[in-house]
Amino acid sequence: MAPTDLDRLIQLLAKLPGLGPRSARRAVLHLLKRREALLVPLADALKDAAESVKGCTVCGNLDTSDPCAVCIDPRRDPSLICVVEDVADLWALERTAAFRGRYHVLGGTLSALDGIGPEDLNVPGLVERARGPEVTEVILATSATVDGQTTAHYIADCLSDCGVAVSGLAHGVPVGGELDYLDDGTLSAALKARRPV
Repeated sequence: MAPTDLDRLIQLLAKLPGLGPRSARRAVLHLLKRREALLVPLADALKDAAESVKGCTVCGNLDTSDPCAVCIDPRRDPSLICVVEDVADLWALERTAAFRGRYHVLGGTLSALDGIGPEDLNVPGLVERARGPEVTEVILATSATVDGQTTAHYIADCLSDCGVAVSGLAHGVPVGGELDYLDDGTLSAALKARRPV
């Protein structure tokens, strides 16, 4: 028996991160109950996004323009490039409004288990940008996982002859964190990265 449009919608929503079949069913019911207010505008927005959103050829961000709004913003410091694994990481940093430089999205991390090698990441584009006359520092904002740190070391090696400073994010106790609830790796990193008070 062929799946109905309703079944297809539930199956597609269930493939989204954080949604399983039950959550997808609840979301579909909610959308259908509010068809005019939610479902139709959502369908239109998804169609528009599918047609207009593209990857920035400079940094890898997603936007409706190429280069993206971050790359062409004259208020951004062109001497700083923050390297992130994915667009979600870029968006997370942007939410803080703490970084006013530019970004470079790798498209993942090196992972022998997943078969992701250097050729699968946007490292050549980063090296090319780092060799530009205005870039003075590259900040490696990869995750504190084995794959993230392996990727950071690989990138640092690739940038070693570019004449730029290479730095990484601090690791350790999060603001508001209680020591009793932290894992051993976080506590160890916090002790090694201690600073004068």
